[in-house]
Amino acid sequence: MIGILGAMDTEVRTLIAALENKKEETIATMTFARGTLSGKDVVVCKCGIGKVCAAMCAEIMALRYGVSHIINTGVAGAIDKRLHVADTVIAQSLVQWDVDTSALGDPIGYLSQLCQIEMPCDSELVNKAKALMEEKNIPHLLGTVATGDRFVAKEEEKRFLREQFHATACEMEGGAMAQAATMNGIPFLVLRAISDTADEGASMDYPTFVEKAAAVMADFVLDFVALL
Repeated sequence: MIGILGAMDTEVRTLIAALENKKEETIATMTFARGTLSGKDVVVCKCGIGKVCAAMCAEIMALRYGVSHIINTGVAGAIDKRLHVADTVIAQSLVQWDVDTSALGDPIGYLSQLCQIEMPCDSELVNKAKALMEEKNIPHLLGTVATGDRFVAKEEEKRFLREQFHATACEMEGGAMAQAATMNGIPFLVLRAISDTADEGASMDYPTFVEKAAAVMADFVLDFVALL
């Protein structure tokens, strides 16, 4: 079974609507929709915004549903200057930029439980996503996605993420899902469509373009699941 999670209704509603033989179960206020998608057994969940929600959702998928893979779909802010609204990002790795024990001598973003900063996505999933995006002529970049419990909307924060982590995009769930998946030994992938530029214009761009960006990624995930 494949686990698919997104933070908001707009990121998963298309996937849930496409489920065949759907059954729903609510755990820890999150509704998990099981069924068949593109011929594959999946469980889809709107986990809620932020790292705790994403980590809890991934852990429930691991323990309750025994998922073989986890895909995190949704939107993100652009860090790489080449990205435009509705372009896509395939995460090669995830970092949690707001984890900071540097006062104790650790690098910023260091996850002591894993003894690492970057959490790599499954290379097979990355390669399959890249090939499909190229086949469908979807503009995309591969790179590091930076996760933190804050909506990035300042140029200095954007510059920090680019310089400190060489980040391509930023969001609020992927890195937490990645940590939960890594600790459970589950291959994972984070896919994002750009909703804003993660600077002073982000608070205006986001509500305007979030639906468009989320739809781009949801449509892609429908086709991508069929390849797994």
